Amino acid sequence: MYTEQAMDVAVIGGGHAGCEAALAAARLGMKTILFALSLDSIAMMPCNPSIGGTSKGHLVREVDALGGEMGRNIDKTYLQIRMLNTSKGPAVYSLRAQADKFRYKEEMKSVLEKQENLWIRQNEVVRIDVQEGRVAGVITATGAYYPCKAAIICTGTYLNARCIHGDYETLTGPNGLQSARGGLTENIASFGISLRRFKTGTPARVDGKTIDFSQMEIQEGDPVPVPFSFEDPAESLQRPQVPCYLAYTNEKTHEIIRANLHRSPLYGGVIHGVGPRYCPSIEDKVVRFADKERHQLFLEPEGEHTGEYYVQGMSSSLPEDVQRDMLRSIRGMEHVEIMRTGYAIEYDCVDPLELKSTLELKKIHGLFSAGQFNGSSGYEEAAAQGIVAGINAVMLLRGQEPLKVDRTNSYIGVLIDDLVTKGTNEPYRMMTSRSEYRLLLRQDNADLRLTEEGHRVGLINEDRYGRFLEKKTLIQEEISRLKTTRSLGGRGLLGDLLRHPEESYASLKEYDPTRPDLPLEVGEQAAIQIKYEGYITSQMKQVEKARKLERKSIPRDLDYKEIRGLRLEAIQKLDAVRPETVGQAQRISGVSPADISVLLVYLEQKHLREKKEREEANQR
Repeated sequence: MYTEQAMDVAVIGGGHAGCEAALAAARLGMKTILFALSLDSIAMMPCNPSIGGTSKGHLVREVDALGGEMGRNIDKTYLQIRMLNTSKGPAVYSLRAQADKFRYKEEMKSVLEKQENLWIRQNEVVRIDVQEGRVAGVITATGAYYPCKAAIICTGTYLNARCIHGDYETLTGPNGLQSARGGLTENIASFGISLRRFKTGTPARVDGKTIDFSQMEIQEGDPVPVPFSFEDPAESLQRPQVPCYLAYTNEKTHEIIRANLHRSPLYGGVIHGVGPRYCPSIEDKVVRFADKERHQLFLEPEGEHTGEYYVQGMSSSLPEDVQRDMLRSIRGMEHVEIMRTGYAIEYDCVDPLELKSTLELKKIHGLFSAGQFNGSSGYEEAAAQGIVAGINAVMLLRGQEPLKVDRTNSYIGVLIDDLVTKGTNEPYRMMTSRSEYRLLLRQDNADLRLTEEGHRVGLINEDRYGRFLEKKTLIQEEISRLKTTRSLGGRGLLGDLLRHPEESYASLKEYDPTRPDLPLEVGEQAAIQIKYEGYITSQMKQVEKARKLERKSIPRDLDYKEIRGLRLEAIQKLDAVRPETVGQAQRISGVSPADISVLLVYLEQKHLREKKEREEANQR
């Protein structure tokens, strides 16, 4: 073993979590090294060629508001952008973009390579050196020792991975790339950290020239695409977009699947990892939803200069010949040729109950983790955790306050709180229904919610922060003007008219001759805040109640067995999770409102005892 130059932060893995973690740490001035098994896998999209979607689009915009890179990168490399759920309320509007997956990873790799304070290394980290409970360095498969003060595990689906379809399996990571089998799992487990085995999957990629797209429904992008990044002006995104296509399975497809279930590793006991309930394989859909006559599929281009199409909705680990037959049973795909066979992939990950809300592991000072290693699924969930882990690693080394994300201010906060408080028994996927404050946590106001925090930690520079403050001022001025200006024709105050369901900021323009020339997002933000003012006010009251409990901290070393009146189940759950606040404690499964009341009384009595002891000590 030989020693390389010392680093402040080592990031293990170059996927979407690793990219954001490494960029955040380096941009905050830390000497940072990113390790990837292959530099060709940096920011790779091994599954669907898209960024965003329902609730996931919220995460991307929140990452951007904090100063992350994913939003900017997809704006540069998109093939198509659509705003989803526009027939519903703004709380569930979500941006989704088809990515040129080859350009996406090339652009992200370029950003990493140009970043000051950031070194990139193709190598496998096989061991984390921990001394006296603290990270001291990392060791690679080639015997290089890199001293460091913090490490961030972002191994994605590579850790002891194996890919399976039918009775064929390879000990590889996604897309046939090398898996991490050098002993990192065993090293992490040796510290008493609980690990588990999860599974995900991907559909086949097919040759576009063998598809009859005229037999399918075409799906175009939005004529005026909305950027993911708050820094990118909408006009900069205007360029020709590439269509997607909508297709459906049918009874013949389902018959082929049912006739071959005995050949499925999923149903034959070959796969042991737990898969995602909200993103099932096509064979799982056919079994679980036997009454459905068809399932929706999307044919999505993988890039501008490739003929490969991704068959969204048809993830499968069935044998190759079965995948071919079921694909050819679909209208427009009767002569389709497979270019890459779909597969299931198993991998090692951590029990997220091992983590603090900062994403630092409870048992090792300076060891953080993010992404699929934490039990989540999805590029967006990974990026969101990556930037939080990167920032908090730096804040820890500086002795500064960690990043403030919680359920009341972000979907990122919901994601992390769900993982570290409730844990997960399957790959966790973000959904709007997981947020109790989703009317406040909209994709359109992510910058208003999180830019202040991004500026506080140092990822939002002064120029961007100044533009943000100007935008806030313009929004407040426009809200005030709309509430006090009467419409042309005597229809009443503009603000009152906006509250009518059929009216919008755009539709009132003809009755609003004094309207100033404002950026589109300013006017729309003002209109949303007026239209939903009653609901927003109501949710803000709920948030304030929740924050009162979040401000009540719980000592890390509290002995729950000493608290009389706590049920045994509550003692066990509280002791396992070690919540940081009473607010977090009340969200733990198995902890009842009565348990929280007992805990609050105990903490108050403890506070009074300690106060009295301090007063008596001072008198002496």
